[in-house]
Amino acid sequence: MKYAEQAQTALDRLDQSLARLRTKIKNGQTREALSFMEDGELKDRFEELQNIITISKTGGLGARGTAQTGTL
Repeated sequence: MKYAEQAQTALDRLDQSLARLRTKIKNGQTREALSFMEDGELKDRFEELQNIITISKTGGLGARGTAQTGTL
C-alpha cells in the first residue's frame, strides 16, 4: 500500500508542476518554461516518479506492496 501512496503523491506533484508549466506557456514566458522543464521543478518531478518506479522493480513487491507470487 505504501508504494501506491508514494506513486500517487508523485503523480499529484507532477500534475501541479504541469499546471505551472501551462501557466508559464500561456503567459508567453518561453524561457522560463524551458528552464522549468530542463533544469527545474518539472525535471525533478519526473526524476522523483522514475525513482519510485525503479525502486519498486528492485524491491520484489507488487503494486499493492505485497510479495509477487510468480506463476500460480
